[in-house]
Amino acid sequence: MARYIFVTGGVVSSLGKGLTSASLASLLQLRGYKVRIRKLDPYLNVDPGTMNPFEHGEVFVTDDGAETDLDLGHYERFTDKPSAKEDNITTGQIYKDIIEKERRGDYLGSTVQIIPHVTNHIKKFISNKVSNEDFVICEIGGTVGDIESLPFLEAIRQFSNEEGRKKSLFIHLTLVPYIQASGELKTKPTQHSVKELRSIGIQPNIIVCRSEKNIPKEEKRKISLFCNVEPEHVIQSIDVKSIYEVPIKYNEEKLDKKILNIFGLKEKNKSNLKIWKDIVTKVNSKRKKVSIAIVGKYVDLKDAYKSLDEALIHGSLSNDVDLDAEWVDSKKINKNNVSKILKNYSAILIPGGFGVKGTEGKIEAIAYARKYKVPFFGICFGMQMAIIESARNALGIKKATSSEFGNGGKHVIGLMQEWIKGKGIQKGSEKNLGGTMRLGSYKAKLKKNSLISKIYKSNLINERHRHRYEVNKNLKSKLEKKGLIFSGLSPDGSLPEAIELENHPWFIGVQFHPEFKSRPFAPHPLFSSFIKAAKNNSENKND
Repeated sequence: MARYIFVTGGVVSSLGKGLTSASLASLLQLRGYKVRIRKLDPYLNVDPGTMNPFEHGEVFVTDDGAETDLDLGHYERFTDKPSAKEDNITTGQIYKDIIEKERRGDYLGSTVQIIPHVTNHIKKFISNKVSNEDFVICEIGGTVGDIESLPFLEAIRQFSNEEGRKKSLFIHLTLVPYIQASGELKTKPTQHSVKELRSIGIQPNIIVCRSEKNIPKEEKRKISLFCNVEPEHVIQSIDVKSIYEVPIKYNEEKLDKKILNIFGLKEKNKSNLKIWKDIVTKVNSKRKKVSIAIVGKYVDLKDAYKSLDEALIHGSLSNDVDLDAEWVDSKKINKNNVSKILKNYSAILIPGGFGVKGTEGKIEAIAYARKYKVPFFGICFGMQMAIIESARNALGIKKATSSEFGNGGKHVIGLMQEWIKGKGIQKGSEKNLGGTMRLGSYKAKLKKNSLISKIYKSNLINERHRHRYEVNKNLKSKLEKKGLIFSGLSPDGSLPEAIELENHPWFIGVQFHPEFKSRPFAPHPLFSSFIKAAKNNSENKND
């Protein structure tokens, strides 16, 4: 029998509902329970695929090709359980489905309303494809009090009443700010947030208080009194150095045990947090520093590359080094200053992205890495830029470019017209941008004895993709004569998936996104190998 845990947030956004949900799921797994996590987002976009990374952050891609909220990345990294399309829903998707049904006449002429049609759709999503899970954790995006969130809050209120109190539980994450001038923690924002939640019929069972300072017992008693929550169910969540400390801190607060007690469940297993404690020990230990440059255009918002950040940390932990990853604005790099900007870094990485802005700086960075044998890693768009750089400097095609950037020049990167997915054919589009890319998990064949096949220890891999442009395969033979190896292809041989460079210590470009499958306790082999190459280069510099 599945039990449902709803995680809401109040006062301000970005308090860490996703990390709370992921950490709780991990703790319950360690107790021996099966867990599934879902995210309900109140924005009107059908999915985050067309949203600006500066506004929304990273678009996380699942195996089955869903473009989802970045919190699903946290869910996967903490539980090692793949998410799916049915684990993320938006108001836009709900309205789209309902309007399509209305146009078909499915409602038989009824007036379509928020209640019951929208709320029923949400409730159906919450319990959809729940089979043998013991717990389903549902994170409600946004902040209590937002107009956009009201249908979701009403839906989970109804759901809880219908399922019964023995099968549902509410956790409310809220802010307890510290006022430096007076040296005080303020509980009033939490009180008002819970009051807002209770006004719509939801009484939280547990209040998680996010704060930069330890919350004294007296303040917990005050929150308990005014929010109608038992004192022991007021949980503090103090700022930590690493996100991987969060499960440990929640366990110290006995959050998982208290949830089991509320549901009247026994502890199947004693909580063993060795996996998290080992990671945190490594994070906090003093280690040699390795500096790498991440050359991109979304440098002002690190959430735009959240999975990449974490994958690099995982790779550094596996190599026992302290990673100093600096974000370098590609728009500021040119032929005249590239050496000055990049000379102190031990490796260069160019992540995924879209658009012409900053591309010339990325190309110059790749040329620098190739010329001076600096370890280079190009992901998705980064691989495409490496192809353009090789076409220009190795083949002499000075106007080599991508069709993504306009009609001018020689297109060595072009829009994919069609590709195989399962038993069907998918087609690309430049007009309808939503969900028209090559999305999700695809197989690739790796060239025997290539560097990348040695890293994977396999000649057949399965990785997640998110792109609509592809390398022009007609250049393959010409580029290979110049030392660029096409070391990975789609199983039918039509789509380049990976490249590497002869006579270079570590130069790899991949069309896929390996960062989506990296885990703190199972670092992705490409990131482990890349950081190792950076470490070796750093040591050679210091010799």
